[in-house]
Amino acid sequence: MLVSLSMYSPHHKVSPRNADPSRNATPPHTTDSPKKWVPQLLAILVVIHTISSFPAQATIAPIATSVTNAACATTVPSTTTVPSTTTRLPSTADFVISPADTVRPGGTNDGEPAPGKPTPDKPESDKQEPLVLERITIVGKPEWIQAIPGSATIITSQQLKQHQDSDIHRVLQSVTGVHIQEEDGFGLRPNIGMRGAGSERSSKINLMEDGVLIAPAPYSAPSAYYFPNVRRMSGVEVRKGSAQIQYGPNTTGGSLNLISTPVPATRSTSVETQFGSFGAHQLYGSAGDRFRQVGYLIEGLFSDHNGFKTLQNGGGTGYSIYDLSGKLLFRSSPNASLYQRVELKAGLNGQTSDETYLGLTRDDFDITPFARYAASQLDRMSTDHTQLMARHFVMLSEQADLTTTIYQNDFYRNWYKLQSVGGSGIGGIVNAPELYPEWMQVIRGDDTALDTALNEGDDPNESADPHENTAPYTPLSVRSNQRNYLSRGVETRFNIRTTTGDIQHQTEVGARYHYDEEDRFQHEDEYRMDNGTMIVQEEGAPGSQSNRIGSARALALHIKHEIRWQNWILTPGVRFEQIHFQNRNFGIADPDRTGSDLQTRTYTVTEWIPGIGVSYSASNNLTLFSGVHKGFSPPGPASSPETRSERSVNVEGGIRLQSDPGGMQMRLEAVGFASFYHNLLGSDLQAVGGEGTSARFNAGEARILGLETTASLEPTLTIAGEPITIPVQINYTLTQATFQSSFDSEFSAWGDVTAGDAIPFIPTHQLYGSTALLYKSWNLRLRVTASPGLRTIAGRGAPAIHEKTDDLFVTDLSSGLEFRQGFSLFVNVRNLFNATYIVSDRPAGVRPGLPRSVLAGFRWSLP
Repeated sequence: MLVSLSMYSPHHKVSPRNADPSRNATPPHTTDSPKKWVPQLLAILVVIHTISSFPAQATIAPIATSVTNAACATTVPSTTTVPSTTTRLPSTADFVISPADTVRPGGTNDGEPAPGKPTPDKPESDKQEPLVLERITIVGKPEWIQAIPGSATIITSQQLKQHQDSDIHRVLQSVTGVHIQEEDGFGLRPNIGMRGAGSERSSKINLMEDGVLIAPAPYSAPSAYYFPNVRRMSGVEVRKGSAQIQYGPNTTGGSLNLISTPVPATRSTSVETQFGSFGAHQLYGSAGDRFRQVGYLIEGLFSDHNGFKTLQNGGGTGYSIYDLSGKLLFRSSPNASLYQRVELKAGLNGQTSDETYLGLTRDDFDITPFARYAASQLDRMSTDHTQLMARHFVMLSEQADLTTTIYQNDFYRNWYKLQSVGGSGIGGIVNAPELYPEWMQVIRGDDTALDTALNEGDDPNESADPHENTAPYTPLSVRSNQRNYLSRGVETRFNIRTTTGDIQHQTEVGARYHYDEEDRFQHEDEYRMDNGTMIVQEEGAPGSQSNRIGSARALALHIKHEIRWQNWILTPGVRFEQIHFQNRNFGIADPDRTGSDLQTRTYTVTEWIPGIGVSYSASNNLTLFSGVHKGFSPPGPASSPETRSERSVNVEGGIRLQSDPGGMQMRLEAVGFASFYHNLLGSDLQAVGGEGTSARFNAGEARILGLETTASLEPTLTIAGEPITIPVQINYTLTQATFQSSFDSEFSAWGDVTAGDAIPFIPTHQLYGSTALLYKSWNLRLRVTASPGLRTIAGRGAPAIHEKTDDLFVTDLSSGLEFRQGFSLFVNVRNLFNATYIVSDRPAGVRPGLPRSVLAGFRWSLP
């Protein structure tokens, strides 16, 4: 394992030549890598592990007929018992974990107690595990939501398995207040925003895995070019508002935490595979066990897809992903006077995807929406990611515990993709094709034009007016966007619970020291188009396009004090961030980085971030909550010295109602929110039409107003003596985002802004609905997502047709059948009615959403 991590470490420097597999124009996915077959080997080991777990004379019993799954993510699931109005702080005896809490993707819930019934007593060491769960999660258990003085949602393992989503965009459609912008149809590089905070590359929210920052460089370059594979997760959590102030550095929009598969309590094995449209194939396997105080888990995932777009030369437009991870768990004995727990985690992830920023003109989209221009034939993203984490938990007493985490994430990426034609960026050409008719033809695959009308004595290599196209050939410049990322740190949290009379207190004090960096070493190669094939003409010098390292050292402190008295919960807190940014630009003439042309810029950002939340249980069924907190997002090392941190004041107020009229388990939640920005930050990302420097810039004042509503019902009918459950859920989010300052911006999506203009890329209305039929061991699930077209340029009133994406109305259908304990079949249909729609017009032309796709497979799980 250590050898593998060393071999494929993203910080193992490779030469720019070897970093560009597209250089030799080999068709995608024709060269097999040894790493590609590791998941298949792992699956074989899982099967062996499974077979060996059968006891002699084992039998498989028919499955139980009761079905209690919810239709989709809810803030308080139907299996949750409503806390009493005199909610008290949990004691050690309360923290008893059930088998449902350790369920993993592909696992089972055998032995789960019926709703409202106590979990059988377990050894003392097991009783500490929910405390650990609370320390590594941002929501915890679904039933804990009722006491959170702010907006919170958890999507459980069972809910994740309902539609077998591997696209985090589709997973988060069921969460109010979250807005996304699709890009490639697969969610490979998500664009997630919350409550109006920008969605570009998910850079304005906190991305975490098991409570640890997981973005490539969370402070210096937070754009999510790496995102954990949701198929190996056992839960997804979202916190918004003052309830998430203990997480940073971004505190305006919210936090997203992915909960990885836990080490199982007993021997457990799972295998899942699925096949489908466009050559889709996915294989997942896991195996784990515990031996007294020692446990382990190994997981492997392999996913391959041929893509749903078509290149003229028949090249690939899909992806190939592998994801391996392992965990080791060591715990104290049940009788230890000082309970301790150590968990070690290692992960290895790689991806090759034939993705591009080159979209289509709107006219071409109307004719062939799933075509890809010939000039994108070499575009390919290659990534490698390694993850290491060690976490120690110690129960100092019945009232105090300490959790310490050490982590390191290394990420290498090289997106080799078309940058310009004839010296002009592809965005300007494709978005205004009438100005570049000859170059558009080259992009479509016509031969590069050779000069036939040079004046006598002219230098054939001299640059010419690009509109006249009189150069010997029109070069297609393909950039090797090679970057290395490093993120490491140590974090500790101390919690203590005390009681003063009838007032209960829980205080958390946390500290984190973090370092991250982004290392850019980029060059461009020039090609010409010959009979639809790109032929290399000139190879660029290493580091000739970018040769710099941006880094951040951050000290973060926080204290949160929770006070519970009768029906009230008051949670004040404050966060402190001190960030030292440094940008070292070695210059394009110093590829060896001798420092001969080094330019260094450093600056420090210091911020205090207070917040307070309050909740009141008016009855067993009704909870009111509200909060106010300061929002903050830092600039980055590539930003100019004049760039100020983003600051805002954020308020929210909400109501939660849950009742059980006639056994229908009704849930309602409504939250109003407002954010008032003093100096909104934008990012220079190529993904949204910028130059791709990752520099941040201020945009003055802005205001975000919104409403989040959720309603769910689970009626049960009885037909021929058999119960049929029909869960229904409807979510609606209203967001009004406007600039409150007038300014001029070089960012094309903003341009010349007048106070009152709508902020682009933020949907005004979002509607999500789901329902299901649950009968014995069979289920049928339907979900619908709808939203008006997304404005892509700042302005007022209804946007013009060329300034927005298409209206969205997409339906997904899923069905599953479990006919033996632990063995089930499933089929999923994405985009059931095969809607064709534009999801993005940035940075270079429009791109389509995923067309109708069918996936079918089986899942085999054994305890």
